[in-house]
Amino acid sequence: MPEYAFEPPKVVTLPIAGSDTLIPVRRVYCIGRNYAAHAIEMGHDPNREPPFFFQKNPNNLDASGDFPYPPHTSDVHHEMEMAVVLKSGGKNIPLESALNHVFGYALSLDMTRRDLQGEMKKMGRPWEIGKAFERSAPIGPVHLASDTGHLDEGRIALKVNGETRQEGDLNQMIWKVPEMISYLSEYFELEAGDVILSGTPAGVGPVEKGDVMEMFVQGLGAMEINVT
Repeated sequence: MPEYAFEPPKVVTLPIAGSDTLIPVRRVYCIGRNYAAHAIEMGHDPNREPPFFFQKNPNNLDASGDFPYPPHTSDVHHEMEMAVVLKSGGKNIPLESALNHVFGYALSLDMTRRDLQGEMKKMGRPWEIGKAFERSAPIGPVHLASDTGHLDEGRIALKVNGETRQEGDLNQMIWKVPEMISYLSEYFELEAGDVILSGTPAGVGPVEKGDVMEMFVQGLGAMEINVT
C-alpha cells in the first residue's frame, strides 16, 4: 500500500435509483448554450455552432437535496439539466456507438453565481468562480439506461415554489447526447464515471434562501431541492 503525505480525498459517488450500489465520479463536463431559446435569452446566436464545454469539479455534485446559498453573490441562477453518466469511454468515439458508453441519466442543476460569471465574461476570464463552487450541482439518483432507454425526447422542467420557471423538451437540444460524447472524446479521453450536464432550456433565473426547486425530466420523475 502506498504511503500518503496526508489522507487522500474521499471518492465522490452518486446513488443509483433503487440500489445500494454507488457510482464513483471522475469528471464533470457541462455544455454551454445547448438549447436555442436559452442561447437567445443569454444574448447569443441560436444557430448550430461547434459546441463548447466547461467543467465543474466532481465534488460539486450533491445528491443531498439541499442547495446552500453560496457566498460573495447576490444573483444565483438555476439551470435545469439532464445529467448523462458514462460507464466506459475512450478517444475518438464514433457517433454511431456513443450511446453504448452511457450508464444512465439523472436530474441535475447547474447552479450559477451569475453576477460573478458576468464579471469574468467581461474580463475574458474563466468561469469557474461562477460555476464550480461548492455544491453547485444538485443531482438526483442515476436511473439506468437499461431501465429508461436512451432519453432523447420528453419534457424537462423546473419549478420554483410551485411556479414553472423552465420548460422545454429534450429533443430541443442543439447537440444531442451521442454528439456530445463523440465530440468530447476528440479532445479528452473519456472514462467510466464521467458525467455530462447536457444543457438547460430557457427560463433561467434567480433563487433565494427558503425557495424550493423541483426538478423534472420525463422518464426520470421529479425531485425537490431546498435552497438553504
